[in-house]
Amino acid sequence: MNDSKLFLVSAPSGAGKSSLINKVLEISGDSNLPLELSISYTTREPRKGELNAHEYFFISNDEFLDKKNSGFFLEHAQVHGNWYGTSLDFVESKLNAGINLILEIDVQGFRQIDDLSLSYDSIFILPPSIHSLEKRIETRGDDDTEAINLRLKNAKDELAYAKEYKHIIINDSFEKASKELLQIIAQESPINSKNTEEVEQFLSQLLSY
Repeated sequence: MNDSKLFLVSAPSGAGKSSLINKVLEISGDSNLPLELSISYTTREPRKGELNAHEYFFISNDEFLDKKNSGFFLEHAQVHGNWYGTSLDFVESKLNAGINLILEIDVQGFRQIDDLSLSYDSIFILPPSIHSLEKRIETRGDDDTEAINLRLKNAKDELAYAKEYKHIIINDSFEKASKELLQIIAQESPINSKNTEEVEQFLSQLLSY
C-alpha cells in the first residue's frame, strides 16, 4: 500500500455510487485498509435516518456562504438547488494521519479540484443502462415530480463528463463493481475490468438516449 490518497468518486444520481462506496468501506474495515468517507457540508435538509456530522454537516444557507467566502472549502457546488462543499482542513488532516479518503463529489466539484493540481485519483461510476438510472431515481421515494425530473436531467448531463476521470466503472454487477472500486483504492491493478474501447462504446450508447 502506498501513501494515503484522496479518491474522487462521481456518478449520476441513481447509479449506485453510495452503495458501492459503503460496501468498499465495509470491506476495508475487515482488511485493515485505512479508509474513510469524507464528510461534506450541505444546506439541504437531512433525510430520514441521517445524522449531523455522520452523513453530512448540515448547516444553513447563510453559514455555508460565509464559509464559501472565507475560503473554507476545497470545493463547493450547488446541486439540485442545494449547496455542497468539502472542508480543506478536514481532507488534509485525514491524509496527514495516513488515512485514505473517499470523496463523493459532483462533476462541478471535481473540476474545481482538478484545477488546483491536488494529488488524487478519480473514478466515475456508470449505470448499467439509462432505463435503470431512471428507475432508481423515480423510486427513491424522497422527491416530488419536479425534483425527480431535475435529477434525471442532471444525471444525463453528468454522463458526458465521465471521460475526464482516470477510471470508469460500469455498475452492471454490484459485486464486480465493488471489487473493482476496492482494487483501485487499494492501488492494485483491477481484474476483470472492461478495456477502454468497451467502456467508450458503452458510454456512447448511454449518451445516445
